[in-house]
Formats: sequence, structure tokens, C-alpha cells
Amino acid sequence: MDNFGFFGGMPPFFALFFLLIAGFIVFTIIKSGTQWNKNNNSPKLSVPVQVVTKRSNTRGGSGDSAASTSYYVTFQVESGDRMELQMSGKEYGMIAEDDLGILTFQGTRFLSFERKQ
Repeated sequence: MDNFGFFGGMPPFFALFFLLIAGFIVFTIIKSGTQWNKNNNSPKLSVPVQVVTKRSNTRGGSGDSAASTSYYVTFQVESGDRMELQMSGKEYGMIAEDDLGILTFQGTRFLSFERKQ
């Protein structure tokens, strides 16, 4: 029997596929950790904003798999600059388009939104 390929006889295609998947997982973990660290080192800011738009992104849910939904809100500051922040479904449900209020955030991390009366 030939000892063909990498990893104890695994054909080169499968070894390459395994290495690509492992590399992608490591890259994702490093990227997430870097963003988490950057957010932690950013100042907490509170600025007046207007809610421009809301959107959600649902993944999965076919067959026996569970669905996962991510919620995003786009805020516009007085200068006209916009930022989209991810938040929980509960927070998302309490915000309406065209709301005016004070947004508190840290880097790309949403902390709170206090609506003006």
C-alpha cells in the first residue's frame, strides 16, 4: 500500500481543504479578538443622533436547523456621518426610524440609545 499525500496518507486535496478551513477559523478568531480589544481601548462616547434605518439579517432555519437573527441600526450624527451598529433584538425593538436621541457607543460596540422626548 502506498503512503500517498500528507497527514498519514490523506490525499493532497483533502489536506489542502483542511488547512484552508483551519486557517479561516484561526483568522476569524484573531480578527474578532482584535476588534474586541480595539473596542475596549476606545473611549465611550455619547453623541446626539438620528436613527436613519434599521435592518435585520436572518441565517439558517431550513430543515432542522435553528435560525439566527442579527439586528443593525444606522445612526446619523449632526455632521452627517453615519454608523451602523449591531445590537440585541430587545434594543432593536425599542428604536424606531427617525428617532432622535443620545447614542452611547464604544468603538463599534453599541452601549445604549436614549430617545429625546
